[in-house]
Amino acid sequence: MLSKMFTGLIDTVASQCQVCRQWPAHAICEDCVNQFAQPQPRCLTCALPVPAGLTQCGACLKAPPPLDQCLAAVDYAYPWSNLIADFKFRSHTGLAHHLAKLLKASPWVEPTLDEADVLLPMPLSKERLAERGYNQALLLAKALCPAKTQPEVLLRLLHTPAQHTLGRSERLHALDHAFTLEPFLAAGLSGAHVVLIDDVMTTGASLYAAAQVLRSGGVKRITGMVFARTC
Repeated sequence: MLSKMFTGLIDTVASQCQVCRQWPAHAICEDCVNQFAQPQPRCLTCALPVPAGLTQCGACLKAPPPLDQCLAAVDYAYPWSNLIADFKFRSHTGLAHHLAKLLKASPWVEPTLDEADVLLPMPLSKERLAERGYNQALLLAKALCPAKTQPEVLLRLLHTPAQHTLGRSERLHALDHAFTLEPFLAAGLSGAHVVLIDDVMTTGASLYAAAQVLRSGGVKRITGMVFARTC
């Protein structure tokens, strides 16, 4: 535990860019942001890149997902995939602040956070939380807007294999019945605008399963917000 706290502290005070290793620099320097984090047109409801002038991808037009909006800062590719691995699996928890700063700089993110009633981090199973020691989505949500973050509302019931270990068809069904709402807090979501927070969106199975639970609980508007989107 002490080593994890020390690693997180190093991340918050680091004066070396975690991407290009330039020194001294911010944890993610301006040059790397300009090179690797330029905004691009994305599908309104799944955040996949789309050609300029389009607002939705063909898949979402054909089968609309249970999200009203989906926002992402970057593609899940170099160098962000490396930083996310450090953040998610190697206890570099201090990166949450820097990833949140980049996410806030993305189109529509800050207005969406201002308009939202609640931020719900995607929950981990008890087994995964015990294994990792922290929920990276919760750290990201708190870095984005601590006052609106409510980690106790959306609960995970099932422990399933890590999504990246499953094929696409398995991912789409592995999370059936995996989420629920805390019964004593669910009523507070009726008519609300909820933002679901996660670090990475792959097929969208996790976000979509959680969104369906929220919709059945009376949530009026649901936005998915992730740092990185696979393509």
